[in-house]
Amino acid sequence: MAKATYKDAGVDLDVYRESMTRIGRLVDRAKTDRVMPLPGGFAGLFNLIGRGGDKYKDPILVSCTDGVGTKLKVAALTGIHDTVGIDLVAMSINDAVCCGAEPLFFLDYVAMPKDDPPLLEQIVEGIVRGCEESDCALLGGETAILPDVYGTEDYDLAGFCVAVVERDELIDGSTIAEGDVVIGVGSAGLHSNGYSLVRKIVFEIANLSVDQEIEELGTTVGRALLTPTRLYARPVVGLLNKMKEDGAGGAVHGIAHITGGGLEENIERLLTSDLHVQLKKDSWDIPPIFPWLQKLGEVDEDEMYRVFNMGLGLAMIVSSETAEKAKAFLNECDLPNWEIGRVVEGKRGVTLK
Repeated sequence: MAKATYKDAGVDLDVYRESMTRIGRLVDRAKTDRVMPLPGGFAGLFNLIGRGGDKYKDPILVSCTDGVGTKLKVAALTGIHDTVGIDLVAMSINDAVCCGAEPLFFLDYVAMPKDDPPLLEQIVEGIVRGCEESDCALLGGETAILPDVYGTEDYDLAGFCVAVVERDELIDGSTIAEGDVVIGVGSAGLHSNGYSLVRKIVFEIANLSVDQEIEELGTTVGRALLTPTRLYARPVVGLLNKMKEDGAGGAVHGIAHITGGGLEENIERLLTSDLHVQLKKDSWDIPPIFPWLQKLGEVDEDEMYRVFNMGLGLAMIVSSETAEKAKAFLNECDLPNWEIGRVVEGKRGVTLK
């Protein structure tokens, strides 16, 4: 009787070692000066104080976790896997910066049906790029080989980030007041929400392939759908620091990451019971992928605004006195932005019309 081996069960430790060698070189790119060496260690070490010494007076740690969802199915269809890692980083870090927090470090979890070093390298390349663009260390991660859990073409991603903010600089919506201005910050497209509906429209209803060129979008179906989520950490942290330097610290009263639930549900999360936000529907430019999808799937307008970001990845609520200064800074960061509404007294909620 043949002896059972781990390789026969679907896990080849030699191939796994090759994967770790490949991604080790990538992870080294995403280290900051506060990452502490721990050769052969079982965890990642991060020095919160770092070189700043007294950098923080009363620090609050902010943590977020998220995944990429069924956008991974599109990556599998195209064979393009170096953008979903950016999505993974963005979905957590964009949440963290809504508290006014500076990202410190990120960890990833990759689950695959079998060892595939080139595939893993592509995924981690995207994760590293996302961390680099967010000034965040990639502190560690886990690659799980689960042959009986995932299909041969499937894999899953999860991410976790830790950020830090001074207690008296925490942004939680509590200072939002009547008269505040809502600034919408442009998205890169679909980002990473609503892909179950997207895939149904594109691949089931319209029966398109990932390689088909779409004139309205100026690219193929696959590349349009895999446009990575925009990373907002660097410009948001920069804006908050600029405001503080100019004596306008605290002028940003609320930040909403526009994900599932759209503008209305995500902005409402910031409001107290006696405040209402009125948004002007035609006040910003909607990227062509949204009307293309709406027409292709005959989707009701209300459903579009509930499921998708509709061209706005963040909504920032700022004092009316500093709105123009905030918009000017975002322009310097090459981030499209618009004044899309105002805060008024009224029942808690958001009106979009």
